[in-house]
Amino acid sequence: MRNAWQILSRIDIAASGEVIAGIALAVASSVGIVNTVLAADAPPRPGLAYQVTYSVTVDPSFSPDGKRMVYITVIAGREQLLIADLDGANPVQITHDDYDHEDPAWSPDGRKIAFVSLKDGGEVISMMNVDGSGVEALTPANVRAIHPNWGPDSRTLAYCTDDDLKPPAKNASDIDGVDIVTRKIAVLITGGVNTYPSLSPDGKRMAFRRILGELNSEVFIANADGSEQVNLTSHPAFDGWPSWSPDGAQIAFASNRRANYQVYVMKPDGTDVRLVANTEGRATAPVWSKDGATIYFPICTKVDFSSACEIFAAPAPPYSAPPP
Repeated sequence: MRNAWQILSRIDIAASGEVIAGIALAVASSVGIVNTVLAADAPPRPGLAYQVTYSVTVDPSFSPDGKRMVYITVIAGREQLLIADLDGANPVQITHDDYDHEDPAWSPDGRKIAFVSLKDGGEVISMMNVDGSGVEALTPANVRAIHPNWGPDSRTLAYCTDDDLKPPAKNASDIDGVDIVTRKIAVLITGGVNTYPSLSPDGKRMAFRRILGELNSEVFIANADGSEQVNLTSHPAFDGWPSWSPDGAQIAFASNRRANYQVYVMKPDGTDVRLVANTEGRATAPVWSKDGATIYFPICTKVDFSSACEIFAAPAPPYSAPPP
């Protein structure tokens, strides 16, 4: 019986031309020459998808019963105010003007919504009924005022003058208070860049942001009249946007101390700082739910060719009482 090598040798000798051609074809196929030719008939590779639409929804403020929120949504290029359930369901647009509306704040008695009116290019603290009617200006048109925050009596509003008159440079800004009945305005905090006032639930204290230098911002606390100011955060990062918990036991704030802006809580003496949630993007301006169980805040992210902002919610860290 002849072995395979003997048979192959005879074939090679008898038909060397055909065998060599076959070997050449196999080698060509193995190095991709034939595959390259055949690839011309293969379907093209899929392309890359990119985002086309973007939305901006920010700055929630809650009704006294904690069941609804007023917030900003950009519609047709204008910042308009809407009211919806806490989960975003059943939204109703309450402003339709051809100018922007910013910083909505629902009064503790539920009757009014304060906001910043940018009508005619100004920045005027104003208030309206919860259905959007009865708009009244509370601050002079020649003063650029932002960030209204209600006192617990629903009669007093703290606010600040605009610190971004010529961005990116910051300018000096004061924190003022206005009595919505008498319309009397009082300067509460002055000297430096002071913004984002937040009155405590009992109305006796105020947290606020103060910018120190070009790259440092801190959360301060003071009496409601601006006296006895104390730096709470004392951190080299950019801390700000303070917000009191409903029971007055904690203050939420935003900071970039971990690169991205994220939301934290601390006690009113600046101790026990804790991260609320791991988030991506720029999380700022936290607001507590009325039961103190949840913290809401907007997160803005850069996506493809633009940026988008949406409202997020996270469980509030439980309060840790000091040891007896």
